[in-house]
Amino acid sequence: MTAAVTGIGLLTPVGRGAAEVFHALCVGKSGLSLPPEGHPAAASVDVGGFVPNVDPRTVVPGPAATVVDKTVVLALLTAADALADAGIEVGRDVDPHRVGVIVGGVGGMAMLETQVLARGGRGRTAVSPYLLTGVLPNMPAARIAITHGIRGYSSSHGTACASGAQSIADGLRLIRSGDADVVVCGASEAPLFPTFADTFGNARALARRWADPTAASRPFDTRRNGFVLAEGAGMLVLERVEHANARGAAAYADVTGWGATTDAHHPTTPRPDGAGAVECMRRALASAGLTPGDIGYVNAHGTSTKLGDIAETAALAGVFGADGPPLSSTKALTGHMLGTSGVVEAAASALAVAHGVLPPTYNLDEVDPACPGAHIRTSPLEREIEHALSNSFGFGGQNVSLVLSKASTDRKRNG
Repeated sequence: MTAAVTGIGLLTPVGRGAAEVFHALCVGKSGLSLPPEGHPAAASVDVGGFVPNVDPRTVVPGPAATVVDKTVVLALLTAADALADAGIEVGRDVDPHRVGVIVGGVGGMAMLETQVLARGGRGRTAVSPYLLTGVLPNMPAARIAITHGIRGYSSSHGTACASGAQSIADGLRLIRSGDADVVVCGASEAPLFPTFADTFGNARALARRWADPTAASRPFDTRRNGFVLAEGAGMLVLERVEHANARGAAAYADVTGWGATTDAHHPTTPRPDGAGAVECMRRALASAGLTPGDIGYVNAHGTSTKLGDIAETAALAGVFGADGPPLSSTKALTGHMLGTSGVVEAAASALAVAHGVLPPTYNLDEVDPACPGAHIRTSPLEREIEHALSNSFGFGGQNVSLVLSKASTDRKRNG
């Protein structure tokens, strides 16, 4: 059984919404910039992927709005966009008990940092009684459920940079098991605050010393020297195909397979041979009932780190051989939105399948000889494909791969 993608909600450094984001990824519109003047992370990152600030009071009712993390705000906005894009009103178009919500991410650590500093400066009375409901990792999913009256399965994932993709995988599992007709799934991340950015900076994981911030993220390129930390949120509405057909809904694509493995190797470093990622991709193909030759495009995890890019291309060769399918990493433009990246990249893969247009890896001026592959460079590749693979690999050795395929609903979308 597959799950139709009938709604997409995205808020990223390159734009908002499926059409705007996919256009940016194809034409090379970068979302990377110097930190805005006065931004809390200005002293911690040379370059970042920023989204506009949103007044929490516009999406969170009551006094809790004063102590709610940006992750919650972004999740609420993109969930609303995704449901509207799908044309779904919970309770009108679907039984609330047959709707699930799964949202990944590290949680509201920026707000926690703010409250810890407030307590240190003004004492215990400075700590808000609303702090927990502002920062707990399950709050994006909980707030979405409360706002839209979703009464089915609800969960959150904290599997680092794989958490958004894992949310989608679990959404497919819910639909396949018959436990839901509709699942809102995705991730929300707001990591651009001092302590979180400093830990990456002190580990020398972040891109540095780039006069042009738009050139800083360069997956698979010989000059890459780290990833660009970015914020954003993404939500997909997955829907049982029969349910979508019954209400006359159109789909961008189907999620047809998933795979998940653990490297069991190191907290931050991937297995050099990519063995865990190889098994993950093979499981995703088996879940979709496909062979490696069926995949027409790979949206790589491709963060622009030395070891990560090498390990992933080794894994791709282990699955597809030396002459694998066209591949690219859209993080060259968005930066690395941690768990959200997997959702945005799954959406990009779905749109690539729908449009017959495969976005390139920008900034890939000279391919690292240690990262061989059929890299799409300079401009989009126009090619009709039936299936795409999207990879997400996180700290702790968390691997998730998703297969996106041509929509099987009666009605298709390509915009």
